[in-house]
Amino acid sequence: MTPSIDVSLLVCTRNRAPSLRRLLASLSHALRAADGVTVEIVIVDNGSVDATAALIESWRGTEEAPVRLLHEPRPGLAVARNTALSAARGAVIAMTDDDCTVDRDFFRALKACFAEHGGPVVIGGRIRRGDPADLPITIKTEDHPMIAPPRSFPGGFVMGANLAFTASVAARTGAFDERFGAGALFAAAEDTDYLFRAMGLGIPVRYDPRIVVDHFHGRRETSEETDLLAGYSYGDGALYAKHLFRDPRILRFLLRDVADLTRDRWAPVTTHRDIPRFYRFRLRHKMRGMAAYARAALRSVAA
Repeated sequence: MTPSIDVSLLVCTRNRAPSLRRLLASLSHALRAADGVTVEIVIVDNGSVDATAALIESWRGTEEAPVRLLHEPRPGLAVARNTALSAARGAVIAMTDDDCTVDRDFFRALKACFAEHGGPVVIGGRIRRGDPADLPITIKTEDHPMIAPPRSFPGGFVMGANLAFTASVAARTGAFDERFGAGALFAAAEDTDYLFRAMGLGIPVRYDPRIVVDHFHGRRETSEETDLLAGYSYGDGALYAKHLFRDPRILRFLLRDVADLTRDRWAPVTTHRDIPRFYRFRLRHKMRGMAAYARAALRSVAA
């Protein structure tokens, strides 16, 4: 790690040149406003075949801050994040997605928030809806700081689209599990798995609304929302199976999920129109994820 770099921002992208252009424009504004903050941008092109590489090359020629472009041909968000993570040199390692934009004060807020905490810490920030026509999902809008209870499940508490941690967290927690996340066998929960492992090491996970990004996720149909939530639960189920026999927290989470089935009758979730029994829906897809992880593990042993 180079001590002179306060923040390394990791961006992983694949065939999203139009949305990436919007992110890069927002980064230019944030870098110009980052007085007193030394920043490097680490971008991983995860096998794009569109104009992504040319766009990044053109953009980084306009910036004074160091911009490092890495090429990772193996597909998968966790794979790309690990490539970026291994190259990051900052005291704080931050991440956002290529369909987001960062607030003008993004880097100053990161430095200020982490300066308030000594030792290893994970901090997620506010995720606003970038386009009002998009469904109000994959966002995080609470206006007050929070800390995740140490025995809680971290899924949804903070999200990978606006996530940061000290370099000491990366040193202790290790790499992202490449079986999880977009482009992998279990297309979600790579960030939740990372947070779960960090919390198991006693590392606090916090939310601070001063760190802000806008998310242009583009989902406008309820069927897209249903598919997304099913995928999240499927990934969480695979995470359950991964840690089931090594971490007693998983059994507690499973028992809570079963107990929550009664809430479908007494306190139903009504915000997802295509999911009349939300807790049953969530548990069903978690069980699917657990079974799929078990099958994959058995195939691996047989091989």
